[in-house]
Amino acid sequence: MTRTLPLLALLGTLAAAGAQAQDAKDAGKDAAKDPAKPAAPETYQSPIKNAKGEPIGTMTIRDGANTLVLRLAIQPGGLPPGWHGIHFHAVGDCSDPKLMNSKAHVNHDQSKHGLLNPEGPDEGDLPNVYAAADGSVNAEVSSETPLTGEGGLKDADGSALIIHANEDDHSSQPIGGAGDRIACAVIK
Repeated sequence: MTRTLPLLALLGTLAAAGAQAQDAKDAGKDAAKDPAKPAAPETYQSPIKNAKGEPIGTMTIRDGANTLVLRLAIQPGGLPPGWHGIHFHAVGDCSDPKLMNSKAHVNHDQSKHGLLNPEGPDEGDLPNVYAAADGSVNAEVSSETPLTGEGGLKDADGSALIIHANEDDHSSQPIGGAGDRIACAVIK
């Protein structure tokens, strides 16, 4: 009997340790599913093409819980030097030479154009980007327009990032004097 009690105590201790290890493992799984823990941002990348359909760079979008971050990397010779308006347009189609298949700005609530407009901005409005003397761009801007979900850029017909010939004045209608569409990236 004296040998049986220590053996039972040892088996009980091993069983308890095994249960604690399983509980710790389950807790780790639960922490990974915890909605309070921020999820990794969704990432989307697309080539940027000029009006001739030639690739000039890349667009990378990271969509977090509160904002979308858009990074542009355009190679030398990609754009004319100077400021350029950029906007999210409503349809993910860059197939025509004037890039008009992308339609108007993303604008679900029918706001006026312009980051500085008291009746705006619309959901497609973004800050201008600057092309260096060699025509390259390395820029990062943010937007409250989501990549997915309600009002997201990746809806049924997608959307497009359009780069314009001129800078956007952020207030005049309909596109802030940004001029012709000279480059495009599909978001689908």
